[in-house]
Amino acid sequence: MEKIKRLEASEKALELIEILEGKFGDLMFYQAGGCCEGTQPQCFEKGGFYLRMGDVCIGTIKGFEFWVDRDLFEYWKFSHFTLDVSDGFGPGGFSLETPYGKTFKVIYRLFTEEETANLEDFRLNE
Repeated sequence: MEKIKRLEASEKALELIEILEGKFGDLMFYQAGGCCEGTQPQCFEKGGFYLRMGDVCIGTIKGFEFWVDRDLFEYWKFSHFTLDVSDGFGPGGFSLETPYGKTFKVIYRLFTEEETANLEDFRLNE
């Protein structure tokens, strides 16, 4: 049986990622649970954000890693993440899409019991 992915992206998000990749090259995503950025997913050039020990990679989008703050992951570990995008500026403004007047966001849904029993593995930053 195929493992259940923890992460997907909408078509709008994929289109924006393609634009950002063309301008910046390899990317990475990080979703924190902190103050300045709230819980808005941030997009950086790969290596442009320093991960903490125990942060969690829940999957990739177009081959680019999507990391979640270790504490936030504990709260959301039974949820599927769909990366989406909306018009406007999100909190923080550190993310690469900000100058384009766009903001990445995540749409969550809880996994079913059957899905939870068959989830893809995640990777810890050690």
